[in-house]
Amino acid sequence: MGQGFEDVFAQYGALLSRVANSYEACEAMQQELLQEIAIAVWQGLSRFKGDSSVKTYILKIAHNRAVTHVARQVKRVDTHQYDEDEIGSDRFVSHAHSPEEVSSQRQSLERLLHAVRALPLQPRQVLTLSLEGLSYDEIADVCGLTKNHVGVILKRAKQSVMQEQPHV
Repeated sequence: MGQGFEDVFAQYGALLSRVANSYEACEAMQQELLQEIAIAVWQGLSRFKGDSSVKTYILKIAHNRAVTHVARQVKRVDTHQYDEDEIGSDRFVSHAHSPEEVSSQRQSLERLLHAVRALPLQPRQVLTLSLEGLSYDEIADVCGLTKNHVGVILKRAKQSVMQEQPHV
């Protein structure tokens, strides 16, 4: 293994953060999941054999950790409400546009994230990996699926998300 944890996290930290964001709506839970992912990546790097790219390997770890995290959260009794200020945050919106454009971008992003988070775990995982630019082969490797099955799941996930989006 040529890369240490610090190098890997410096290179792929934003990617791992987006993975956590696709599984958790609450910012505090996103941070908790990101920490779980970071620990799992740190532990898993010593087992990396080079059979795939580092990116694919850590995404496999991240998505497996995220699925475990979500399954554990579903079993937990939810004792907190989502903080509405988080939904209104502008972490992902460009500031180079008019307030109307920023508001529209924010609303579109929140609708998209809501639709993605509403997907069952496997389609959410496949769609998220696709949005991160992974090929069907890489997604199949991360998810333990065939390339053809990835295509079917991705097509259905995209259709589901598009149905959730209001038509303009």
